[in-house]
Amino acid sequence: MAPRRDRRPTEHAGQTEQYGRLAHAAIELRAVRRSYGRGAETVHALRGVDLALERGTFTAVMGPSGSGKSTFLQCAAGLDRPDGGEVYLGGEEITRLSENRLTKLRRSRIGFVFQSFNLLPSLTVLQNVLLPQRLAGERQDRGRARELLAQVGLGEHAGRRPGQLSGGQQQRVAIARALITGPDVVFADEPTGALDTRTAHEVLGLLRNAVDTMGATVVMVTHDPVAASFTDRVLFLADGALAGELHHPDPQAVADRMVRLTARPVGAAA
Repeated sequence: MAPRRDRRPTEHAGQTEQYGRLAHAAIELRAVRRSYGRGAETVHALRGVDLALERGTFTAVMGPSGSGKSTFLQCAAGLDRPDGGEVYLGGEEITRLSENRLTKLRRSRIGFVFQSFNLLPSLTVLQNVLLPQRLAGERQDRGRARELLAQVGLGEHAGRRPGQLSGGQQQRVAIARALITGPDVVFADEPTGALDTRTAHEVLGLLRNAVDTMGATVVMVTHDPVAASFTDRVLFLADGALAGELHHPDPQAVADRMVRLTARPVGAAA
């Protein structure tokens, strides 16, 4: 599947009022701050980030090295607690939940797709897809799992082990696994980083299709302008703060913005 090019990209920088407090946001961050270290060694990874991502959308998060992309993903997904601000998942604040409740929430309401696939080699493909339901203590819906495997083109591989599959096939399994619980949000962290160009396009097409036909909400951290062009919207981070966005992006527009951000002096206005 090729990236959508139905509309020209438009830029909107610094319009945080449009991000916040959407009535039907899948994920929302309100003034989220996160720092590491102490004193002169303090690193401000997130500096009061405000944004909301609507349900049924595909969003890329990009920025130079050290811009806060990984910290954004960890805080938004409940993997790390911010120092200040609030994170909402499907309208529920998750910032102050106990570790036990956060763990249960991640298992049932958040899906993950990683660069390294993170499949369990001792389990079959079908068992890997069912794992989130098993860990969440839910009924394992084998029919749904087989349906998802068919949708990602692996219906005949349910009984195989991950080691018997190519990298692209393993990432397809990871996508099916991320979708099995019908999560509020799927977070994809550099999902095509270990794949060749052709296979990467196939995987991105599957994520695009999950949004368009299944109503999934996907948030993807990436460094690749081509990968970003499959999304509806690109959010740019720099120095731990939002530095603008592009809607319906094309690869060149994304690459141009990244060049500008990379060349920008630290602390300069976007």
